[in-house]
Amino acid sequence: MSTLRNNHSFSAYATDVKIDNEMLTIFLEDGRVISVPIVYFPRLLNATPEQRNSWRLIGRGQGINWEEIDEDLSVEGLLRVH
Repeated sequence: MSTLRNNHSFSAYATDVKIDNEMLTIFLEDGRVISVPIVYFPRLLNATPEQRNSWRLIGRGQGINWEEIDEDLSVEGLLRVH
């Protein structure tokens, strides 16, 4: 009998973020790249280019924070919906 174990260890960390008028792209340390249309994130969609580019990695790359527009995204969450 096979048993699935729920492993809560985190294994995906962002190293860089690129954002333009259409896409949010996150580069992961293991070489994967996540690209998501920014229309999924109204705060990013409505932000100025300067606000969009004012991000910082949080939790050693487990998430991305845009303090000025009060937006936080987790890498794990993005991988779940991607």
